[in-house]
Amino acid sequence: MYQSLAWATSLVVMAVVAIVFLYFVASSRTRADDGAHTASARWRSGIFWGLSIAFVPLIGYSLVDMPYPLPGNASANPIVVQAVGRQWSWTLSQDHFPAGRTIEFHVTADDVNHGFGIYDDHLRLVTQTQAMPGYTNILRHTFATPGTYRVLCLEYCGLAHYAMMTQFTVEAASVAQSPEVRHD
Repeated sequence: MYQSLAWATSLVVMAVVAIVFLYFVASSRTRADDGAHTASARWRSGIFWGLSIAFVPLIGYSLVDMPYPLPGNASANPIVVQAVGRQWSWTLSQDHFPAGRTIEFHVTADDVNHGFGIYDDHLRLVTQTQAMPGYTNILRHTFATPGTYRVLCLEYCGLAHYAMMTQFTVEAASVAQSPEVRHD
């Protein structure tokens, strides 16, 4: 709900700024009699419109590919995991997941703010959210690659912050779970 409100508010503010900008552009049509100034103004105007034509579609396209899953694209049956941060540990309600399933982490904290960062085997950040006392953030992610993932704190939370880590395993779909294949 809040993301939709922020999105709508951003669009309204952008539209107001664009209207004000176009008003000032339209009202500044008077040019000096100096031929050099007129040529300079044409050159600047050409550069402006060229950049606008090039970058406005690019900016619009970048808004289409948001890193957050749309509500309609979320898995119909995610695995829900309670994740609680406290100085200086993470507690997960579950630590083994199948690859290809959406995992829905309900992230909160018992004491101070923490950063809930999930890292892959090569310690590359996969996804993250904030863990805050009295509030639950929902983080949805589908792990396509099996392996061991680490959860590290991304926000300094005290002396043992560096040791605030846990891990979980994403496993490939087992042969036992797949339909049996017979070769007669």
